[in-house]
Parts: sequence; C-alpha cells; structure tokens
Amino acid sequence: MRRVLPATLLACALLGVVATADGASDGASQYVVVYKAGASAAAARAAIRDAGGRIVNENAAIGVATVRTDDATFRSDVARSPAVLGAAVNEAIGHAPRAVARPDAVEREYAGGAPGATPQQVPGAEPLASLQWDMRMIHATPRGSYRRQQGSKGVRVGVIDTGIDASHPDIRRNFDAKLSRNFTVDDPTIDGDCNAEPDRSCNDPANVDEDGHGTHVASTIGAPLNGQGIGGIAPRVDLVNLRAGQDSGFFFLGPTVNALTYAANHGIDVVNMSFFIDPWLFNCRHNSADSPAEQREQRLIIEATQRAIDFARAHGVTTIAALGNEATDLGNPTADATSPDYPPDAAHERVVDNTCLNVPTETKGVISVSALGPSKRKAYYSDYGLEQTDVAAPGGDRREGFGTPRYDAPENRILAAYPKSVGLAAGTIDPATGTPTTNMVVKQGNGYYQWLQGTSMAAPHAVGVAALIVAQYGTRDRRHGGLTLAPRTVERVLRGTATDTPCPTPRQFHYDDPTLPPEQATATCAGGKKRNGFYGDGIVDARRAVSLSSVRRLRR
Repeated sequence: MRRVLPATLLACALLGVVATADGASDGASQYVVVYKAGASAAAARAAIRDAGGRIVNENAAIGVATVRTDDATFRSDVARSPAVLGAAVNEAIGHAPRAVARPDAVEREYAGGAPGATPQQVPGAEPLASLQWDMRMIHATPRGSYRRQQGSKGVRVGVIDTGIDASHPDIRRNFDAKLSRNFTVDDPTIDGDCNAEPDRSCNDPANVDEDGHGTHVASTIGAPLNGQGIGGIAPRVDLVNLRAGQDSGFFFLGPTVNALTYAANHGIDVVNMSFFIDPWLFNCRHNSADSPAEQREQRLIIEATQRAIDFARAHGVTTIAALGNEATDLGNPTADATSPDYPPDAAHERVVDNTCLNVPTETKGVISVSALGPSKRKAYYSDYGLEQTDVAAPGGDRREGFGTPRYDAPENRILAAYPKSVGLAAGTIDPATGTPTTNMVVKQGNGYYQWLQGTSMAAPHAVGVAALIVAQYGTRDRRHGGLTLAPRTVERVLRGTATDTPCPTPRQFHYDDPTLPPEQATATCAGGKKRNGFYGDGIVDARRAVSLSSVRRLRR
C-alpha cells in the first residue's frame, strides 16, 4: 500500500495550509459532490451552482461530480439540497509552491543492513530472476505458470497508482499508451514545485511516474520476458496506467472513482489498488470524535467508492487491493491517530471499531491481499483479519532473519522496476556514472530496479494471477475487444486455487525483533487452515490458477 504506514508523517511534512471552519483550506478548494440515488442530475447541478461551485468533472455513471469553489461554506450549503447526499474534500488548490519533505514509510524503510545479493544467471531465465524469490513462491516461473500461460494483450490490467514509467525497458513492450490516462493534477502544496520536476509541469502525461510506486507495481504484474531484467507474473499482459495518486502519495476520492469508472467503460479486466483513499485511514459513519462535517465526509467516501466498485464489477472489472501496512487486525481496530491526514495538522485521536472501514480495501466486492516475507510468515507490517484477508502474496519483510546476516538484507524485499528519473532526483543514481548509490537499487542493462516491501507489493502478485486467469479462461469481449471474464469467476478461481496455509503455532505470533514497537511485535491469527486472518483462503498460486485440473476441482 502506498507509503501508508505513517500517515501522520505525511501530515507533519505538509506545511502552512490553514483549514477553515467548514473543513476546506484557504483559497480555492475542490470537492467531490455525491448525488442522492435516484435524484435528478439537473437538480444536483443546480444545487452545486447555487452553492457557489463550478463542476470541473462529472461522473454521470455513479452520480459524482468534482467541483471547484472559493466559497468557504460550500460544503454545508450544497448538502442542504434534496438532490445531493453531500460533499467531501478532494484537495486544496491555488497555493504558492513549496517543497515538501517526503517521509519514509514501511515500503521504503531501510536501516542500513546487509549488502545486496549478487544475481546468479539462470539458464533460460531473466538476468535478475535469481533475486525474484516472490515469483518462485507463487510458481510464476519458466517451470511454473509460464509453461502454460503468460497472459495476453487481450487482457487489460489497470494500475491505479502514481503512474507508470512507460520508457522503462522492462515495461515499454507491454505499455498501452492509447488507453492510459492521468486523472490527477500535481498540487505544489503537497507534491512540491512543478518546475523542479523532470517535465516542469503540474499536468503530467499518462506515461510517467514521478514517484516510482506505480512503476514497481506495474512491472511486478507484467514485466515482459525480454532478457532485460525481471519477469512479471503475466509477462504478455496489457498494462494501462490509470493514475489517481499524487506524486506525494495521496489518493483523493475524485480521481479514484473516475479511474474505476473509466476502467469499467474501457474494457479493463483487472485493477490494482495499492492505497487507501485520503484523508481517512478508517472511515467511520458515526464517530463521536469527529465533527458532523467529518462524519458526513466519511459516509460519502464509503458511498461513492462502493458505487464505483459496483459499477466496475458490473462491467467486468475484477478489483484487487492491498490490505494495509499498519500491522492492525482489521477485524478489531481500536485507534486511529492519523486521520484526517489532509489538510495538514487536522489529525486527531479517535477510538475506532469494526464498523469503520479502510477504503477501498474493505469495500464490498474488493479482493484484499495480505503480505508475506520470504519464509511465508505474515510480514510484520501487514494488516490482517479473519473477515478482511481474502488471499496472501509475497510483499517482503526486511525484518526476517533477526540476528543473522540476512536481517535487513535488500533481498528480503520485492525487486521491480524503478524510473531512472526518480532515481536521479532522489540521489539513488549517480548522474555522472549512472551507477546506483545505494544497495536498494540494482542496475541491469539499461534499466534500474529497486527493492521495496509492503502490501502494495503483495497486491500486484494477486493481480498478475488474476490476469492469467482471464487469459486462460476468458471469452471474447465483443464490446471492447480482447478477453473478458466475470469478476465473480476470477475471484472464485483466484481464491479457490490459492494454497491453504494454516495459522502459525502458537496462534499469537511473536516477531523476534526488539526494535519493533510493542503494537507490532505480536499478531494473533484467527481461523483454520482453509481460511484464516493471516492468509485468507491461502497464498496465490499462478501455476495452480491456470491448471485445468485445479479449476475442475472447484466445480465439484
């Protein structure tokens, strides 16, 4: 999940925006307005206009509009209309550019451990295949799923993330430039000065990634077998950039639901969602710690996202999300001190419970994925829960092997593509020599790769397997071309062919690392071998998912 663990750090890093009493920021603001079900769109538009708003984008498919206004009372005013459910803050705009210090989080967490491993060339495999323990775990290898199914250009995978670097040599062949879109605009307040970016623009094209997160995700799913570096799970799949995340890692409601409805209307088969929708880590409909406006905003986020997921699934899109990096039992969350993480300094302590939802992870119809380390143990950071975990997949765990040279080794994480432009800007690639300045980055041929960990890295493994399922069992998509397969069928095969994995013994697992905070040092697994809170229905398996004998057993 996108740099999700310390959302408080994100809030602390943002500078100088002052919130008004209505919850908007000084200056012009953007809201997502949700129409009431069954209400006239014309009446909702009139209500927006009368409240001082201007529609900049309308998503008629799910009754949602993105609105710009400089009226400080817009949100409360528009909510009075019988045609409008309410308005949620989308983002503040119109502020002077200022640099934002980007905090580290669990996905980039590194404490200077063991040196990186040297890749060993494996005959017939990609040059960095020996470092891809994750692919071996789920049998996405030359002797595994590659022999039967490698995906298809007729299967379109949407990566809803910070973007995809289409120029990367281990992505370029499978990148779909025609279908890719960017649903965001860089905000200097949170993303930094646009003039300092490689393209010197706040309006990025749909073939760049100025963070690196989305590129990592995309190559895990679909890096081609081209002798360049790594191999993806579905190396012949079609990769579509559906950018909804800011460079800084924020994911607001408007771009997210727009990306989902676009996917539904353009024949996307599977989408990867490695994020939560800001500004609430947990969305509570009626939490007494929140103001009435905040409660209404959270209800709107839940409602609008559910509408978008329902619309996507009804149009053939399988929706898969990262479970989260808070080391929390989502079946029994107790506290949230990180929300709202936007605008800055607005977070407050809240008691939360199981009625509060991490969105889109806990949205109905979404397949949620927990993260595993190389030993198959639940990663120390991964969220879990008997009701919430659907499947498990490799996500990396730098804290495996405590007390041994393997502890904190880069290769405990997941290796995938890294944009050169991001590396140069971050100082992890030497501009003079082109060599990495850290063992967290690997250069192979004319491409760069980075080691990351997180449920963000686990979700694309499940997405890649889902793409193989569509390629293997899908039928002709008469409307959009390519292939299609009902999301309920994809989910049934994905979960039904996952490898059943029991809870550890004892069920209260202790992570042997005294540097972990107490709340992360232990985790209790509930359930049995067939389904439990750590592994859900099991560890995804690419080879079993495309094996006809395995699927036939599901029909008995």
